[in-house]
Amino acid sequence: MKNRKAGAKPGRGAPPRPGAADGHGMPADLLAALLERVNRGQFAEAVAEAERLTPQYPHAFLLWTILGAAAAQIGKTEQAIAGYTRACAINPGFADGHYNLGVLYQAQDRFEAAAACYRQTLSIEPDHADAHNSLGTVLQAQGELAQAAESHARALARNPGFAEAHYNLGIVFKAQGKLEEAAGCYRRSLSLRPDFAEAHTNLAVVLRDQGQLDAAIASYRQALACKPDHALAEADMLYQQMHICDWREHHALEAACARLAAHKDAPPTGMLLAMVDDAGMHLRFSRKWAAAKFRLPSQPLPTRPAERPKRLRIGYFSADFYDHATLFLMAGLLREHDKARFEVYAYNYGSAAPGEWGQRAQQQVDRFVDVADQPARAIADLARSHALDIAIDLKGYTMQGRADLFQHRLAPVQISYLGYPGSMGADFIDYLVADPVVIPPDQRAHYSERVIALPHSYQPNDNARPIAASTASRADFGLPESGFVLCCFNSPYKISPREFAIWMRVLGQIDGSVLWLLKTNTWCEANLRREAAARGIAPERLVFAEPMHHADHLARHRHADLFVDCFHVNAHTTASDALWAGLPVVTRAGRQFAARVSASLLSALGLPDLVTTSDAHYEALILALASDPAKLAAIRARLAANRLDHPLFDTRLYTRHFEAGLEAAYDRYFAGLPPEDIAVPAQP
Repeated sequence: MKNRKAGAKPGRGAPPRPGAADGHGMPADLLAALLERVNRGQFAEAVAEAERLTPQYPHAFLLWTILGAAAAQIGKTEQAIAGYTRACAINPGFADGHYNLGVLYQAQDRFEAAAACYRQTLSIEPDHADAHNSLGTVLQAQGELAQAAESHARALARNPGFAEAHYNLGIVFKAQGKLEEAAGCYRRSLSLRPDFAEAHTNLAVVLRDQGQLDAAIASYRQALACKPDHALAEADMLYQQMHICDWREHHALEAACARLAAHKDAPPTGMLLAMVDDAGMHLRFSRKWAAAKFRLPSQPLPTRPAERPKRLRIGYFSADFYDHATLFLMAGLLREHDKARFEVYAYNYGSAAPGEWGQRAQQQVDRFVDVADQPARAIADLARSHALDIAIDLKGYTMQGRADLFQHRLAPVQISYLGYPGSMGADFIDYLVADPVVIPPDQRAHYSERVIALPHSYQPNDNARPIAASTASRADFGLPESGFVLCCFNSPYKISPREFAIWMRVLGQIDGSVLWLLKTNTWCEANLRREAAARGIAPERLVFAEPMHHADHLARHRHADLFVDCFHVNAHTTASDALWAGLPVVTRAGRQFAARVSASLLSALGLPDLVTTSDAHYEALILALASDPAKLAAIRARLAANRLDHPLFDTRLYTRHFEAGLEAAYDRYFAGLPPEDIAVPAQP
């Protein structure tokens, strides 16, 4: 979820104001009448009267000021700018006039102009706390975090009781990864303004990132107590409840999503994937998010080369170049790239230590570029200086994503790939890599990008991923030696009451069976045990797996009998883990991309019979396999055979298909053609 910035709006606590000065020959009664209209809120009438009077009194400073203030109140921004500009030209020492011009420019995202106005204000009135604070919000928007923090600190030095400045400094600290400092700022803001809903919400974000999920949920509740119609805070709260499997308000999800759809602000779309299986709704949300967040005009493209490059220069952008699920999938692709046809750049904007997998990735690319903590414009300028032919976003709207980079047009062809299983709804993303299963024909209209459809699964896999040689027994993991083990190592936010109820019914019918889940937080474990008991299943029949090294994690899959999938957001890397380790996966294919990934994997592995299309079919298949050892053994044997000779784990074949898609997209650009859907033919 993105940090809430409502308190960073320009002019908070200091709306455009006329100020005081003489009328330069304008009759006092006319000025008084105009001011009276403004004081009564008759802004349109004040504008009309000021327009009538300015030709007669072109040097009346206060008249132009009133025109600017009244026009701003009724949304006539350009007229307001003209009014304040004229007032400041007549009286260059008009500090509030320069400030209010900055407010108007900032509202238009004209950050350079806004910053110049705030600095002019401060040159006249160095103690103008509002100008220091607003300059800080502009600098933060431009990625100049250290300077932004200094500006907010200057505002607070002049006005320690400035709640919005404390709040905005918290935003900067959060962006710098200084969570304790950010939390302190939000709390100081709330001590001054207990009803500051956005501060409660941003404090919740920090608490979430610190792992204090229960405190985060409580902070969201405080935000809603202050602002009951705060749809974003409500959705965020429900999403965090999903992370701890607290389903007591799960029934409110549908209504919350409907409120979000009608809300004026754009919701962070990533969290909605787990709430609703509706690709059309997600496209609407994504378009709303993109329109609200990415308003900077793209830089012009470089001149198209006279000759097609022999080696296409591609750049992968991500925060996940470390021991992360994305890199587990991509490692083989990076290794198998045809370096005679592709020059591979990796741009890392994350702060995590690279670890074993990240270090290997750095060696597999032609150039690894660390751009952590750099502002978007600096990263964009650097990437453009490298003359990329194709820029690939590996994060989309997921946590730590930097989709804002792509609005600067990093390359002639820009592609969303792997990290975000849905449409970004942004006009600067040309293509989405998919396949005919994750985006079937009846769902194609719900993706704004052109689709590069790979012939098998869109998801890469590494056929060199090591599986540890382990002598551990089931007992070492708290599992019964002879009981049937259902396994789901998905993140807990993916689990909903629907599939959990099915799993509990299966446990109720298979003696000695258990459900093996991933241990993530203590609240989740307690809540799921409570939910099991409520469904008549002994809580100890839920077993929780501790985090462990990736190769050892793959090895422990052999102690499970069947992997059972989640619905709205399937297992992605987690399903590949299970299948690579030889554990069959039963899935239920939904409608949206995120709900069809496991179906894509199983189809590419020659096991489409493990894909179901309804809750009843899903439950029946799990029960049939759990009740019939011979049938399950036959499935396992097919998986073992197909694992080595079907496309899913043929890393080299996948890479050739992926590269063919990249080349086709670039060749359309080189030929002067617009992006179009590309179906990559299967190679032998």
